[in-house]
Amino acid sequence: MFKLLVIEDDQTLYKELKTRLTTWSYDVYGITDFAAVMQVFSEVKPDLVIIDIQLPMFDGFHWCRMIRSHSNVPIIFLSSRDHPTDMVMSMQLGADDFVQKPFHFDVLIAKVQALLRRVYNYSVEKLELKSWYDATIDFEKNSVVTNNDNIELTKNELYILKILIEHKNKIVTRDHLINSLWNDKRFISDNTLTVNVNRLRKKLDEIGLGKYIETKVGQGYIAVEEGER
Repeated sequence: MFKLLVIEDDQTLYKELKTRLTTWSYDVYGITDFAAVMQVFSEVKPDLVIIDIQLPMFDGFHWCRMIRSHSNVPIIFLSSRDHPTDMVMSMQLGADDFVQKPFHFDVLIAKVQALLRRVYNYSVEKLELKSWYDATIDFEKNSVVTNNDNIELTKNELYILKILIEHKNKIVTRDHLINSLWNDKRFISDNTLTVNVNRLRKKLDEIGLGKYIETKVGQGYIAVEEGER
């Protein structure tokens, strides 16, 4: 049974979320003391976190930063504010998805199921290592390692890189990436993919590999490996 931590101060919404998610056999935990979010996170050790942006004391962005400093657990943001910058900020902080309130519960559940399936249902691939230039992509540790450097990726960033490397020197369309990541492109903003790819490229810049993820305008993205052209 997957454990979900819902960081939401609207108790009516939380209770409805818990009822619906429990129906799908998820073990759902909430927050009563919003000064102890990280304590609850450490005790529960959730498989996925759902965070509202507007919270008492500290906002959801703060808790996303705190969680990301300790864990790569999948994170879905909820927001009642109609600001595109909220989605961009959440993705830049390492969130995996973003849901605008009010939302249809079936849509949120579909996103939860897709994210859990993608993150936890490829145990064989987790142990696989892939090489790209002088770097090794370690699926077990969610990292890219070179002789001198090591960067950690979120699940989305890792999966995007995996798909691009599997199709080295070939264009991977945006639709292919969206469908691979989120199963149904009706449930995801096209901008979410752009933010994830840009965040991946920025991290790869730290080890000199960002320039090898190229954007093909109107088509998609390509992972270049010059020796294999």
